[in-house]
Amino acid sequence: MSSTLRFLRAPMRGVVVPLTEVPDPVFAEGAMGPGIAIDPLGETLHAPCNGEIIQCARTAHAITLRDDANHEWLLHIGLDTVDLDGDGFELLVATGERVSAGDPLCRFDADRLAQRAKALVTPIVLTNGPDTTLEALVAPGTIVEMGEDLLQWQATSAAVATAGLDDAGSEASADGEFASGEAVIASASGLHARPASRLRAIARQHAVELTLIRTGEDQSAEIDNDNDNAKASAASLSALLNLGLVQGDRVRVVARGSSAQAAVDAATTLLETAEADATQRDVPPQSQAEGQRQASRTSAGGGLTGLVASAGLVVGPLVRYEMALPPVPDSAADTEQEREALTSALRDVDTTLVQAMQAAQAGGQQAEAEIFEAHRAWLDDPDLRGAAEAEIDNGRSAGRAWFLALEREIQRLRGGDNALLAARADDLRDLQRQVMQLFATEAAATISGLDGAILIARELTPSQFVAVADRIAGLCLASGGLTSHVSILARARGLPCLVAMGDGLLEARSDNACLDSRGDGRHGVLELAPDAQRLAAIDAEQVRQRRQTESERAAAFEPVTTLDGRRLHVAANIATRAEARSAARSGADGVGLMRSEFLFLERQTAPTLAEQQAEYRAAVEAMDGKPVVVRLLDIGADKQLPYLRLPATPNPALGERGVRLWQTQPALFETQLDALLEAGRDLPLCEDGLTALRLMVPMVADVGELRWVRQRLASRAASLGIERLPALGVMIEVPTAALCADDLAREADFLSIGTNDLTQYALAMDREVASLALRSDVLHPGVLRLIASCLDGASGQCPVAVCGAAAGDPLAGALLAAMGVDELSVEPGRIAAVKAGLRRLDAGALAARLPLLLALADAAAVRQALQELSGSLLEEAPAGDDGVTGASGQRVEAAHSSPGEAKPGTGSADPDASHTTTRS
Repeated sequence: MSSTLRFLRAPMRGVVVPLTEVPDPVFAEGAMGPGIAIDPLGETLHAPCNGEIIQCARTAHAITLRDDANHEWLLHIGLDTVDLDGDGFELLVATGERVSAGDPLCRFDADRLAQRAKALVTPIVLTNGPDTTLEALVAPGTIVEMGEDLLQWQATSAAVATAGLDDAGSEASADGEFASGEAVIASASGLHARPASRLRAIARQHAVELTLIRTGEDQSAEIDNDNDNAKASAASLSALLNLGLVQGDRVRVVARGSSAQAAVDAATTLLETAEADATQRDVPPQSQAEGQRQASRTSAGGGLTGLVASAGLVVGPLVRYEMALPPVPDSAADTEQEREALTSALRDVDTTLVQAMQAAQAGGQQAEAEIFEAHRAWLDDPDLRGAAEAEIDNGRSAGRAWFLALEREIQRLRGGDNALLAARADDLRDLQRQVMQLFATEAAATISGLDGAILIARELTPSQFVAVADRIAGLCLASGGLTSHVSILARARGLPCLVAMGDGLLEARSDNACLDSRGDGRHGVLELAPDAQRLAAIDAEQVRQRRQTESERAAAFEPVTTLDGRRLHVAANIATRAEARSAARSGADGVGLMRSEFLFLERQTAPTLAEQQAEYRAAVEAMDGKPVVVRLLDIGADKQLPYLRLPATPNPALGERGVRLWQTQPALFETQLDALLEAGRDLPLCEDGLTALRLMVPMVADVGELRWVRQRLASRAASLGIERLPALGVMIEVPTAALCADDLAREADFLSIGTNDLTQYALAMDREVASLALRSDVLHPGVLRLIASCLDGASGQCPVAVCGAAAGDPLAGALLAAMGVDELSVEPGRIAAVKAGLRRLDAGALAARLPLLLALADAAAVRQALQELSGSLLEEAPAGDDGVTGASGQRVEAAHSSPGEAKPGTGSADPDASHTTTRS
């Protein structure tokens, strides 16, 4: 007898739990069969193998899949979730549908389930292989990724061939005793997995063939009912569940075997005994973590709170960002032509979604890929298609018909109290727009009422932000993080911005709200109904801010010297030549970071050598002899290019990016080097003796990588006939680079600390996870020790700088200056405020307290200590600067930001926050 080694993949990301530890005896004692369980860390259940959906629970909480070898797998989302009656679940498949491994099967609202169900742990059970030995490939207690091999087993050819047969029947004789009886389903949840498994156990216990036949109200129904959909063997769990029996349904129970009557008696008793109703069970209390999340989003005064991405204080009406739908013809005469046009449009949009999904998968962005996959499922929904075709039959154009069909569904979803379904309404709106765009008669109208408004949105793309930034007074986002591209752009423009505010933001309404993102540098608040007294105070504060800003800008071009005589540079972070001109007008001492990747983003092909050369040269000329540091292309992790397919990796932040990518993409890398060499050709040297145009290498782990880049740079320069190489620096963001800074400093012209990635890697906290945003803090003593190690290693060899939000954070910026960095690089609009604050700082006095700070337990303790120390370390600000005359925490705030300028929270302004300085 031959055997085959078979595998089952994880249907979702989560923590692996042995089936014996599931807090439900039906699963833990193996009554339903062998298997494993996952405590989910996502909200989508996927197919663990290829196969056919043979059962979808009426309440959507459980799905049974028959694989290609006839093994039947029950996927049961949570425990006691049958009692939710479908609330919080969204089925994406139907019975009889063929699926492939990885296809989404069901979405669920994890928060909603956690509040109402017994547990979220999801059993995965082989229901028709009781004697099969399954081997777990992932250790209990560890996290398994969706699609990772989870189980393996040896399936004999005989077992595979008979896997779908009646297990109970193999133990029973068809020639034995016959008995039957009737029962009325008593359970409020109907016949679900738990009682179904008990029926199978009864059949095995009594060695009988046990069958249930739905009889409805017809008590005289024949036992040999020919309707296969109305009867099911107790040996098949999926067949039992497919009966869809609910409370009050009548069934006939039939048994054949030596103990048939005893089996019938046990089965009817089970079916006619009501389980505890969901309303009688104890509802698990809201988890502490969820309570904290909700509390963090509502201020004491009833406003909404969020993380400060860019500081400021503004008042204005709330306007929700929602792209206007494109205008389409209302009616059409040729029905058949419109049907064909709709089919063609749906096909085109589907093709676009497939391409987007594949690009996301190639970049390791699985969550994003799942969204595109779900959108494709909506496009293929027969009910939506049918509704649109019905409108076409009534004389509507294809575009108008699609609008009407989806609009009804959108309003239905938004009208309920299910947050998960409300989110699906946003998905439908997006699909509505995409299809209508193909029938548009003209460009969609811009959003009205933006001038002076506070814009609220779930999230914005950089291009969407740029399109509205000059018109709005402030921005509030339900999602996003401090290091998102939009956060960077908001800080660059000095536009007040809060992020990570939660979905409650999208329901906010106000004609006169106040966005106050000054706070403590970490949290800000959106006040929905400020009273007259509050509004008067805001007016007075804004007048004071304008006066202080004017005073600081008047001194922006003056050099910076701290109270104890330390000289520092304040440079600018930019992405384009236009921002370089803004930096020069703002008094920047140079460009500490030019993010070259922005030249490559949001386009379908890579920029040519000529395009790059022109951009880099224009930035240098705008700075009029001051240094400009260009970070070499850093693509990967959260930044993907549609024209560059990167290898998929479970953790893109640790994959091929920065210098690691260039060895596999030599053409892209060498074109950029050529453009930079040509842009710097024949430029005069700066005052420090280095070239005006300087290059910075991201994601360096050791000196060997720096040497490789220098060799490639020298080779390209020789081929172009260029003798003088540009200054070459290293980005310190990998912890090993910080620890080996002495080796790097001997060969680099400057070092540049990337605080975001350095913090992410040091703390093992993914910066893309919004729930970790507050804990991922550069002021953690461990991160500060890495920075101190870098400064010690570079001492006397080359300068070190910091840029981004860490440089502009009120407390972190002051401490970094005191630790000995040579330059802080911030957004152009903040140059004047940062310079003014540094002039009031006693860096030496703060440096003397560094050992005390590094000995503290965590970042929160360091922040608190800095606030307590700040009063004695900062000189009183000029008259009228209330930022230094109040509490000690306000004093440090004044040292690094004008209340009229953007003041971000901790975390870099740049996704990969590089930092550099010139030699002094």
